[in-house]
Amino acid sequence: MEQPQQSTEPAAPAGKPPEGRPPLRVGMVGYAFMGAAHSQGWRTAGRVFDLPLSPVQAVICGRDETAARAAAGRHGWADVETDWRALVARDDIDLIDICTPGDSHAEIALAALAAGKHVLCEKPLANTVTEAETMTAAAEEAEARGRLAMVGFNYRRVPATALARRMVAAGRLGTLRHVRVNYLQDWLVDPDFPLTWRLRRELAGSGSLGDLGAHIVDLAQYLAGERLAGVSALTETFVRERPLPRGAGSGLTAMPAAGTGTVTVDDAALFTGRFTSGALASFEATRYATGRKNALRIELNGERGSLAFDLERLNELWFHDATEPGPEAGFRRILVTEPEHPYLEAWWPPGHGLGYEHTFVHQVRDLVHAIAEGRRPEPSFADGLQVQRVLAAVEESAEKNSVYTPVAL
Repeated sequence: MEQPQQSTEPAAPAGKPPEGRPPLRVGMVGYAFMGAAHSQGWRTAGRVFDLPLSPVQAVICGRDETAARAAAGRHGWADVETDWRALVARDDIDLIDICTPGDSHAEIALAALAAGKHVLCEKPLANTVTEAETMTAAAEEAEARGRLAMVGFNYRRVPATALARRMVAAGRLGTLRHVRVNYLQDWLVDPDFPLTWRLRRELAGSGSLGDLGAHIVDLAQYLAGERLAGVSALTETFVRERPLPRGAGSGLTAMPAAGTGTVTVDDAALFTGRFTSGALASFEATRYATGRKNALRIELNGERGSLAFDLERLNELWFHDATEPGPEAGFRRILVTEPEHPYLEAWWPPGHGLGYEHTFVHQVRDLVHAIAEGRRPEPSFADGLQVQRVLAAVEESAEKNSVYTPVAL
């Protein structure tokens, strides 16, 4: 069996690129969950893929110096800053990676672009459409100066979803009729779970809608190859008061560590939509699906076939070819581990699956190629803005439908 090609270069010390490739010096703001995931991408991509630029983990930034230094040592960053403004001002940084809560995305991104840096910003792009519009305009101006910006919708980088996009684009489904997608978690089921920053509108922008709904809106539009034209929605907050958090790191440290606070975001969002082609779509995003940890599932139905993907089985794609004879037709599993599949040319022999963390490696790979080639990366800030507009339309619709009046049967 032919083995996949792996880089034979020795690992470079932190902060130094391998010989022969120009460096891409990265400064990352934030070191929690997403910071760890992004670190994995920056640390690994150049050692798996043959990249035109060499990512260098130059600086990690966080307000808590002790925690930031611990994260730097754990994840391979060469230096530490405690003020993102100082990081953006450094002339030894080429790219700013934003892994902070949504309330700071716009300010950091705008400053970084103005300072002549490339930008990678976690999703959702911003907390409001106005912020996202400002960020997109700044990104377009920066692009004219050779500086590029991308938003981090990592589920596009699962090999199975990338293969699904390839199949849809090739016409394997024919005319699209239905898209149905849900993203289910259960980490808020316990009413005693504390009031973290993700439950405060001023920090997170929205709840399950922005946290999970942004992912599934982007993924549905990416796979369909078209945009949503309209939505109708319901949202709900099931537990409206929660214990205030204790200690640092919550994003709410100015509040007293006693009593309760009000949840100001949605816990669940349900909405239907219609694509520009007329295809119908349904979406569900919730953090109250008891027993579901990170269950994202999407299915596309067309006149000639259907595709289905489940994140809990992320090396598999299910395909039904409706052009086959009826007695032989049915959904069949495609094991997405062949070197001909997206991203798999550099990984393991067929049958050796990848995981969640590899999506961030692939994200870095695609961004580095876009920067080296001087082309707009995808998804761009303009793509992130469009998702933000869908989220805003969902909230507007849900507000209008807040008094649920069922039709008598």
